[in-house]
Amino acid sequence: MTNKTEDRSYGQGSQGEPAKAFVSKPGLGSKLKYSFDNSIAKSGMFVTWMLVLMVIFSILLVFIKAALFAIPFITRPDAQIEFSFETFWGSFATLFGRGAEATWAERILSFLTWVCTVALGGAVTGFIVGAITRAFEKLRKGKSPIIVSNHTLILGWSNRIYPVLKELAVANANVKKANVVIFSSNTRDFMEGEIEARASDLGKLKVVTRTGDITNPEDLKRTNISNAKSIIVLDSDDSGDANVVSAVLAIKAANPNTKIKIIAEIDDSHTGQALTIATQGQVIVVRSQEIIARVTAQASRRPGLAAVVLDLLDFDGDEIYFNDVPALHGKTYADALLAFSDAAVIGLLKADGTARVNPEQNTKILKGMKIIAIAEDDDKVVYTGVREDISKKKVTPVARKKDTAEHLLIIGWSSMGRTVLNELAGFLPKGSTVHIVAQSRYVAAEELKNLKFGSVKVTFASVSGDVDDLIAAAKGKKFNEVIVLGYRNAISQSEADAQTMLTMLQMNQLFAAEGNGVERTRLVAEILDSRKSELARVAAVDDLVVSDSLAALLIAQISENPALAPVFEDLFDAEGATLNVRDIGDYAKLGKSISFAELVAVARNHGESAIGYRLGSGAGAEGSTGVVLNPSKTSEFIPVAGDCLVVIGNLN
Repeated sequence: MTNKTEDRSYGQGSQGEPAKAFVSKPGLGSKLKYSFDNSIAKSGMFVTWMLVLMVIFSILLVFIKAALFAIPFITRPDAQIEFSFETFWGSFATLFGRGAEATWAERILSFLTWVCTVALGGAVTGFIVGAITRAFEKLRKGKSPIIVSNHTLILGWSNRIYPVLKELAVANANVKKANVVIFSSNTRDFMEGEIEARASDLGKLKVVTRTGDITNPEDLKRTNISNAKSIIVLDSDDSGDANVVSAVLAIKAANPNTKIKIIAEIDDSHTGQALTIATQGQVIVVRSQEIIARVTAQASRRPGLAAVVLDLLDFDGDEIYFNDVPALHGKTYADALLAFSDAAVIGLLKADGTARVNPEQNTKILKGMKIIAIAEDDDKVVYTGVREDISKKKVTPVARKKDTAEHLLIIGWSSMGRTVLNELAGFLPKGSTVHIVAQSRYVAAEELKNLKFGSVKVTFASVSGDVDDLIAAAKGKKFNEVIVLGYRNAISQSEADAQTMLTMLQMNQLFAAEGNGVERTRLVAEILDSRKSELARVAAVDDLVVSDSLAALLIAQISENPALAPVFEDLFDAEGATLNVRDIGDYAKLGKSISFAELVAVARNHGESAIGYRLGSGAGAEGSTGVVLNPSKTSEFIPVAGDCLVVIGNLN
């Protein structure tokens, strides 16, 4: 056998050199297609090709006509066709609506007339089509002005826009014409597509989208800003406070005389304060990150608090109202707590607009002050008289147990983690510790060094994310709570939530396994995207903090009623009154029936305002948080172990 190695190929790169390239010769069809593709872009060649095709098609028509005339049963017996130029011309002229001309002079004039008609008709048609296309393109780009009035104007775009829209839809469910205008740098197709996919069920709420620069006053004039009901400026997450500040200045430049309240998302408290002062209170600042951090911190020690906050802030069920009650003038705040059968009093609004949530019990209610209460509707805030039978009855508060040192495990880290620990450090008992575990690919080890939060001892470990790392971090010490924070840097929001849920599943797996030294403890997790909340609950978390929902609910509430801003400011600031979910055993004997009015009286003796309770038996039920806000004062129930009273009072 002859071995012709010189003809053998080993493949490109097999011996360190490229193999000989295979070159194929193009056929006639490929050459014609190539020539046609190159020439079709030239307008003159396009006309030439069309004439050539018309000639070819005319010749084909002659042969087709001859073939058809040759079939006896589909034509007349005397029908004949003659192959001549006249026959060809008849077929050719038929293609452009001519062919009855007797002389060549008429035929030439007819052809020239057809050419002129086609040229002029095509030009006119092209102009009209172009104008219509440009008009539709302009509309599609969202450049047309807004003509609706009394609308909520949202400037900017972020993931919080979807829960904001959903809450505004609930708030305006009974309004005939409710409009929201979204103005951002995104294309109209993108915005409408995202809204349809993530917030499609908006009821009667009509959403209008427009594209433009939110920091350009001339662009903002297209939004009919002077006739808006309220303005929301969203933090776009990546641009930060600078873009929000520029947008506020653009609003003032576009309409200097407007007094419309502007709700702006700001991260930095100093920037927010400066913006409020500079606009003389026109800008209401919402520090979303701060509120989320505080709720996360509180939820780590108060089971059910996150659910209470969501229930209080949303537009379903009971809401916060203001009511002037002359019958209470001269009486005290303690009297007001038991003066409404179907409303839960939480504070007082002074005549100058200053809100005091859970003031001192002996605070006098003066003329001009309004009661701040939680009720099903504003017409439910009805004065029913001070409950003398309970108010004068001596109710002894149950002595509370002294808090012991606690040990917390935090998995995951972001810039918000510092705010969470700052909140926690304020009320963690002496001797408490915090251990932080974060993945090195998302958080640099330097970010976790030298963390000091009061007297709380903080340690950290930079890990790879394997289950073994979690076992090593969680074993050997009995933790009171495990907090899973979402990563916010070097990772997308969806990836961060996926990491959080994976960690939750891993922790529950460790709790369930025996012999690994990891004891079952309370698990609190932060989810950045509300769409993932149901998935997170499947992962069996004890308490869930849904970040974008918290921020969106607060923004929506204030945009609908700016007077609520000082109430929420007092409720969520670092000092003063806070929401608490406390063991009901601190207020009543377990197993003995008690009315909610009596619980309000006991909480009053603790210096607190009771607004509801949370049943431990309903907290784990699917689709239920077990929270009951503003029950009737006359309603009774038998408290059992695991039940809690929801109060507004001091932090500890």
